[in-house]
Amino acid sequence: MAQPFLLHIALLSTLCFADDPSVFYDFKLSYITVSPLGVPQRVIAVNGAFPGSVVNATTNYNVVVNVHNQLDENLLMTWSSNAEKLVAGRCSRASGGFGPIVINNRAIIDIPFARPDGDIVFLVGDWYTKNHTVKLRMPDGVFINGKEPYRYNSTLVPDGNEYETINVGPGKTYRFRVHNVGISTSLNFRIEGHNLVLEGTEGRYMMQQNFTSFDIHVGEVIFVFSYHGSECNKNYYIAASARFVNELMWERVTGVAVLHYSNSKGPATGPLPAASSDVYSQWSSMNQPRAIRQNTTASRARPNPQGSFHYGSINVTETLVIRSLPPIRINGKLRAALNGISFVKPDTPIRLADLHNVKGAYKLDFPNKTNERTPKMDRSIINATYRGFIEVILQNNDTKIQSFHLDGYSFFVVGMDFGEWTQNRRSNYNKWDSISRCTTEVYPGGWTAVFVSLDNVGVRNLRVENLDRWYQGQETYMRIINPEENGKTEMAPPDNVQYCGALQSLQKESASSAAMALHCDNSKLLINLVRTILPFIYSFR
Repeated sequence: MAQPFLLHIALLSTLCFADDPSVFYDFKLSYITVSPLGVPQRVIAVNGAFPGSVVNATTNYNVVVNVHNQLDENLLMTWSSNAEKLVAGRCSRASGGFGPIVINNRAIIDIPFARPDGDIVFLVGDWYTKNHTVKLRMPDGVFINGKEPYRYNSTLVPDGNEYETINVGPGKTYRFRVHNVGISTSLNFRIEGHNLVLEGTEGRYMMQQNFTSFDIHVGEVIFVFSYHGSECNKNYYIAASARFVNELMWERVTGVAVLHYSNSKGPATGPLPAASSDVYSQWSSMNQPRAIRQNTTASRARPNPQGSFHYGSINVTETLVIRSLPPIRINGKLRAALNGISFVKPDTPIRLADLHNVKGAYKLDFPNKTNERTPKMDRSIINATYRGFIEVILQNNDTKIQSFHLDGYSFFVVGMDFGEWTQNRRSNYNKWDSISRCTTEVYPGGWTAVFVSLDNVGVRNLRVENLDRWYQGQETYMRIINPEENGKTEMAPPDNVQYCGALQSLQKESASSAAMALHCDNSKLLINLVRTILPFIYSFR
C-alpha cells in the first residue's frame, strides 16, 4: 500500500548541472467525464486530457513539473518506467491520472537501427465502469489510449464507439511504445497482418526479434517496430486482449483500435488476429520473456562506472527469497502478504523517523527467506546493505500472474521458470546479456530471479503492480543507507517537508507547508519537481 499522504520526490541534484537544458511543464490534476467503455465516468485528467499529456525530454535534461492538485482527494504521483502514474488515497490509478514519458537519446549517442519514420505511443490497460472505490474484480473492458474498442463484432461491441485510429503511410517503419497502464491484467498486443520486431524496453536495447504478438504485463513498457509483409491498402486491427484467463469469458473485454494507411481502400473487417492460447500451456508463454536479450554491442545512453554491465562476474552479497501467497483474512480483512508479512503503512515516514530517532515507526526484521508462519500485518522492511549486490527470488505461489516493481532501481532479470526455486536453478541463469528493467513478470506457480546493485541510497518500495494485491499489503521497502553519509549520496529533507505521525508537532505553519499537507486537508498542491532524467530508468529514441 502506498502512503497516500506523501508525494515521493527524487531530487537528484548531484547529477544536475547548470548547463544542462531544462524543460518545464504544468500539470493540473482535475476531474472530467469521459466514456472509455461507453459508460460516462468521472476520471482523473492531466491538463484536461485523459490519458494525460506527454512529457518529452532528452537524457541529461532537467525536467521541472509544477503539479496542481484540483481533486477532492489526496495525491501521490509516481514516475516509473515510461509513464507517470497517479495514486491517491482511494486507488486513483483505477480512474485515470496517468500519461506517457518519452526520453530521447542525445544526438551523440548512436542507435543500432535506422531511425523510424514516426513514434507512436499506446497506453493500454484494463478498465472498470464501476466506481474505483469498489473492490475490483473482472474488468469491464480494455482501452487503447483511453478510447473504446472498434466495433469488430456487432454482438460484443455496441455501435457508435469512439475508437482510436492510428494514421500511417505505406512503406514506412514506425516505432510503437506500448505501455500497460492497467490495474491487474496482463495483455497480449498484436497488429493484424504485421510483424512486430521487439527492439527495447525501459532504456535498454534488445537483440531484435520478430513476433506476431507479444505479452505486456502490468507496469511494463515495450518498444517495437512494425513491419507489414504485403501491400498496405486497407485498414488493420490493433488488438489488446487479456492473458492467462479463461478466454471465452474475457472475450468481451478486448481492446481494439484501427491502423489506417493513407492509401487504404477499405475498413478493417473479419475476425481479430488470434493470440496464442495460454490457459492450458503457460509453459510455452514463458518462451517469449526468456528469449529477450540485451544488445551488448549497442551504444548506451550513459557511461557505466560501476561495471554492472558485467553483472555476471559480480559476487552476490545476499539472497532474498520472497514468496507470494493467495490472500487470506487477517483480523477480519482480506490481506495479501510477502513472506508472511502484509505491509501496513507507517504513521511516520520511514526516512524522517530515522532522521529524528523515532523508535517503533517500522521494523528492520523482514524475513530474507520464505517461511511457514501464519501471515500477519506488520511494518517490517528489508535492512539492505549499501553497495551490496543482491539476488532476489520472486516466488509466486499465488493463482495469478504478478508484476513486481522496485522503485529507484533497474535490475537484471537473470532467470525464470515454473515450480519452486532452489539453489541448483542458478546453473541456468543468464549471466551475460540479461535485460535490465525495473518491472518484471512472475508467473503463477513460478519464480523470477533478479540481480540488483544497491548503489542508490534511500528507502525503496518493492511491490506488486497489480493494484488489488498491492492494496491488500503485498509490498515492502528496502532501507539502503550509506553508513558514511556526507551529504553527497542523500539529500537533506526540503524546507517544506510534511511532518506526519509522531513528528506532527514539528510541522511549520506556512504557505508552503499548507500546500504540502496532503493528509491534513485537500488544499491544492503546487510543488516544483526537478529531476535529472536518468537514461537507465527511462526510454530512448
